[in-house]
Amino acid sequence: MHEMSLAEGVLQVVEDAAQARPVRFVRLEIGALAAVELQALRFAFDVVKNGTVADGAALDILTTPGTAWCMRCCTSVPIAARGDPCPECGSHQLQVTSGDAMRVKELELV
Repeated sequence: MHEMSLAEGVLQVVEDAAQARPVRFVRLEIGALAAVELQALRFAFDVVKNGTVADGAALDILTTPGTAWCMRCCTSVPIAARGDPCPECGSHQLQVTSGDAMRVKELELV
């Protein structure tokens, strides 16, 4: 379960940004192609935040869609998962262009 290490990484970013001030709210942006199990990440964050500046902080997760560049039809297309074919031409020659990242988007401090 790599979500535990992801939650620890998020907590490190939050602690660095908060500079010892209590955190009320954390918003993450996670791409649909980032291979993150959202429920497992929520659980892991609830575990790692105990006793830290984020103890009691609400976690909000925004998901962003995946997009790719089709090398065959030279079009930017939406994709739901890696390995999906191009919805325009059926080709599997796709280069992911967005939706594969995870970042801390917003913090609210007390």
